[in-house]
Amino acid sequence: MPVLFEFRRYRLPFLRPARTAHGLWAEREGLLIRIERADGSLGYGEAAPIPWFGTETTDEAEAAARELGSRIELDYLGRIPPKLACLRHALASALAPIRTEPPKHPTLGVAALLPAGLDALVSAEIKGEAGFRIFKWKVGVQEADKELGWLDELCSVLPKGAKLRLDANGAWDRRRAERWLERCSERPVEFVEQPVPPEAGDLLRGLADNFPVPIGLDESIACDADIERWIGAGWRGVYVVKPTLLADADDSLARLAKARARVVFSSALESSVAARSALEAAFFWNGEPLALGFGVWPLYEDPRFDGPAALPFLSWDEVARMNPEAAWNAAI
Repeated sequence: MPVLFEFRRYRLPFLRPARTAHGLWAEREGLLIRIERADGSLGYGEAAPIPWFGTETTDEAEAAARELGSRIELDYLGRIPPKLACLRHALASALAPIRTEPPKHPTLGVAALLPAGLDALVSAEIKGEAGFRIFKWKVGVQEADKELGWLDELCSVLPKGAKLRLDANGAWDRRRAERWLERCSERPVEFVEQPVPPEAGDLLRGLADNFPVPIGLDESIACDADIERWIGAGWRGVYVVKPTLLADADDSLARLAKARARVVFSSALESSVAARSALEAAFFWNGEPLALGFGVWPLYEDPRFDGPAALPFLSWDEVARMNPEAAWNAAI
């Protein structure tokens, strides 16, 4: 039986541009979708591509959504090509039944996102006083010598027992990666995320074998096939998973749980619609996730698209209260 289908494109300026090794990111683009079933019940989803991760563009997602028309059959999802992973994820989220069973994890820890550069020191002190004990710092943004010099300063202001995640977004070559991993081996570093580009898979494996600091895959697992490939290769490091970018998140996450993988559920800086779906996957995952990479809110100039304020812990009750209809209405 067909369902009614609508979509709305959005462009949301960030409160503060995100600085990463990929450059300055000032706004988020994507599509919100809504389906209405024959019984009148509604479902919501979000296609939030990140093209430099290898996803479709927002223009491509919009063109495909327009071709769907205003009525779609429930089995249409399987006919959307894997290249349109974000649109497939949006439709799967909208069509998914509402969960009524209790989550696997009533509460999960959250990592505090620090700004790039020297500003991280002040932010870490403030967030440490708020109770955070896991911190994520974007590196590979400025000169390596400067950032390496700031590393010890940052570690010195962290609360006792705190851990630091370093995210290079694939910015380093072998020499820089080795310098960082050697330095991190005696610092309170939980793991180093994507030290080299995703195409340097052999180098990633070599670095993981040669240094004691765990390495996390991020851009290297931008799609479902990537996850399957790294599981097959026996990756023993961390998987930083952005469910929003996966065409079949349920299947990929089931594979990770079966492999007893170390997983971080991470934000793709999406709106609250896809964020709710991604967080739901984390709370119902059949594994023990590391602290969530969702310490990002407030994120947008328009707070109607934000999730819960970033705190050291997030409860399922807070996630369940996230209202996708409010974001849909705000996207007019």
